[in-house]
Amino acid sequence: MASELPEPKASADEKVLHAQYLRALSSFEGIMLAQIELKTQLSTRLNWTIRAGLILLGVIALSILVLLLTLSSQVNRMSDMVDQMNGHFDSVTRRMDRVTDAMGSMREQVAFMDQVRVSTETMSNEMTAMQQQINHMSVDVQGIQGELSLVKDDMAGIAASVANINAEVAIMGHDMHRMAKPARTLNKMFPFP
Repeated sequence: MASELPEPKASADEKVLHAQYLRALSSFEGIMLAQIELKTQLSTRLNWTIRAGLILLGVIALSILVLLLTLSSQVNRMSDMVDQMNGHFDSVTRRMDRVTDAMGSMREQVAFMDQVRVSTETMSNEMTAMQQQINHMSVDVQGIQGELSLVKDDMAGIAASVANINAEVAIMGHDMHRMAKPARTLNKMFPFP
């Protein structure tokens, strides 16, 4: 740049001024180039920062999307659970209605409890009377057992007597056989026609 300018004929002061001008111009040019370099570096950094910010925003957006999908699925599961709970509440309501009906039935049955109590007292009195009758019957049965024991003893005596009679009959049979011996012998000699 300095070589392109024509050199006018000037005084020494002008030469000094011209040299100062050239130095100032080259300093200005250096400063401008440094500023351009700095602006280029800053713009490069800004571009990388913007790219990193966009990537970060993309990651955040993706994370938010995943969170929203997860939240949506959890809300759907919660909705299904609430539906199941509603079904359970309906079931509980039906069962409570049955319990209420059973309680009403129990109230009616409790109203009959006085009649049952009176009947139970009557049955208890009759059972006591039956127990007394059974006790009397037990005494009678013991008396019968005593009588049967005596009858058994009498039957044993009868059996002994029958045994004695049998022995006597056997003796009589033996005696008859012995006494009939002469008649048999006579029959053999003079047989009957």
